[in-house]
Amino acid sequence: MRMHVIETRQIVKRFGRFTAVDGVSFQVKAGEFFGLLGPNGAGKTSVIRMIYGFSPITSGELEVFGLDIRSHWRKIRSRLGVCQQDNTLDPDLTVEQNLQVFARYFEIDRGRARARAEEQLEFFALTNKRKAKVMELSGGLARRLQLARALIAEPELLILDEPTTGLDPQSRYQVWDRLFELKKRGLTMLLTTHYMHEAESLCDRLLIMDHGKIISEGRPRNLIAEHAAESVIEIDGAGEDLRHYVRDRGIRHDDLGERMILYTTANGELENEIRRRFCVEACLFRAGNLEDVFLRLTGRELRE
Repeated sequence: MRMHVIETRQIVKRFGRFTAVDGVSFQVKAGEFFGLLGPNGAGKTSVIRMIYGFSPITSGELEVFGLDIRSHWRKIRSRLGVCQQDNTLDPDLTVEQNLQVFARYFEIDRGRARARAEEQLEFFALTNKRKAKVMELSGGLARRLQLARALIAEPELLILDEPTTGLDPQSRYQVWDRLFELKKRGLTMLLTTHYMHEAESLCDRLLIMDHGKIISEGRPRNLIAEHAAESVIEIDGAGEDLRHYVRDRGIRHDDLGERMILYTTANGELENEIRRRFCVEACLFRAGNLEDVFLRLTGRELRE
C-alpha cells in the first residue's frame, strides 16, 4: 500500500500578481484524517481545489495516489469524493435520484447505483426522505445528502470543504457521527473548517496556514502544548500588578487590555495564588484548546 495519498512539494498558486499559495509542502497518509486550517484568505481553499484538479497549480509538484495532478487529473478525480461548502445538489431531483444520477457520472451500472444509493441512504439516516425533493430538506439533511453523494462511488479520498458551516449544533454533531464512522473504516479524509472544536475532535493531524504559507503543523494536542498550554486562565479587569506578576514569573500570556489570558501548566498552587490575588472581577479557569492556538498564531484582528 502507498504510504502517502497526497504529497505536495512547494506548490504555488497565483492569480495574476496575487499569490494565494506560496510554496506549500505536506503529505497525507493513507487512512489519515487531515485538517487544513486558516483564516479567510489563508489559501486553504486554493490548496484543496488544486488537489482535486479544479484549479491548475502554477508551480511545484502535486501527487494524489502517486499520480501527477497535471497529467492524471481525470484518473485522480475518479478515485476521490468532494463535499463542497455550497449546496450543489440538483433541486429538480429527489434525494435518491440525486444519488443514482451522480453514480452514473462514474459509469456505475444502474443496478450497482441503486444498491449504493440504498447503502448511503441508510448510512446517513435518509431512508425516510428518499422521495423528498432537495428544496424540502433542512440544512442538516441536505449536508448529509451531499456527503452521501460524495461517497457514492466508494472514493479512496474524501475532501470536505467546511462541511458543517451554517448547521445548528444538533445537525453538526450528526454529521460528525458519520465522519467518525468513516474514520473508523480507514477512509482517508482532508478537512477544511472554521470550527476549531471540530478539527480538534476529528483530525489526526493539522496544518495551519496564513497568507499562503504554512505556519504550523502537528497533532492537535501537540499544537496546544507547543503554542498554548494545557491550562488557561482568563482574567477580566487586569491591572499593572497582574502584568508585573506574569512577567516576573515568565508566564506565557496574551494581554488584551482589560482582559488577560494566561497559559500555564496544571498547577494548583499557581492557580490558587492567581485566584486569591487577581480574581477581583472575574476569572475563568479552563483547559487549553485549538482555538487558543489558532488565535495566537493568526492574530485576533478582523480580516477583510
